[in-house]
Amino acid sequence: MKARTALAAILALATAGALTTTSALAKPPRHPAVHSYILLDRTGSMEPIWNEALSSVNAYADGLAALDGGPRVDADITLAVFDAQDGLQFDVLRQGVDAGDWNDVTTREVTPRGMTPLYDAIGRIVSLAEKDKPEKAVLVIMTDGEENSSTEMTKKAAKAALDRVRAKGWEVVFLGAEFSNFDDAEGVGQSSSRNMAVSKDQLSDSMDRLAQKSKNYASGAAPSVEWNAEDRAAAKEDEVKQRTGGNNR
Repeated sequence: MKARTALAAILALATAGALTTTSALAKPPRHPAVHSYILLDRTGSMEPIWNEALSSVNAYADGLAALDGGPRVDADITLAVFDAQDGLQFDVLRQGVDAGDWNDVTTREVTPRGMTPLYDAIGRIVSLAEKDKPEKAVLVIMTDGEENSSTEMTKKAAKAALDRVRAKGWEVVFLGAEFSNFDDAEGVGQSSSRNMAVSKDQLSDSMDRLAQKSKNYASGAAPSVEWNAEDRAAAKEDEVKQRTGGNNR
């Protein structure tokens, strides 16, 4: 009788342990999550800095995936490129890819061409994000020129789209690639603290910094994604302004 009782107790403990293990496997610890949407200008004027631009996108993905002592997050990335040739050309090259599974984007996939329908492209990337409905999102817009060919969206409509994004608590960041005129960015409601001109040789570093800021935002370690004086110095923003004649910040 005592032997049967002891055996039953052992089996009960083993079963409980198995259930605990199974439960742990079924429900792994959740990390803070963020979905980054990168809108990359692929217009013809980007050709001289195209390799640097693509490398910076890859650096951003690597930074999000890195386990470097900072906050660990579950990060997905959507990458879209845009230009205009008889209307908006908007191509999604990566959609909802886990940063840890990122395959580097290369010039074999996409090359510069066309004009700059910035407002139209903003409308499209916002629509993608709104369909996904992430809890936290970062929209990264990288361009080297001004709006010049939108037909679907006006400046007012593009601002309204980004206002919806900002109302959700999502972050919007503009990077001027060898470009420092942020009239278009400010026209769609961007605050100066979220716009930064970047030298082509510092694009990867700036996007790596942005990855860390994105993780801090996702984890709650920072309330927002903004550029500071150190970021601007590292990006050589003042040098870009001198080269391009821009004076906006």
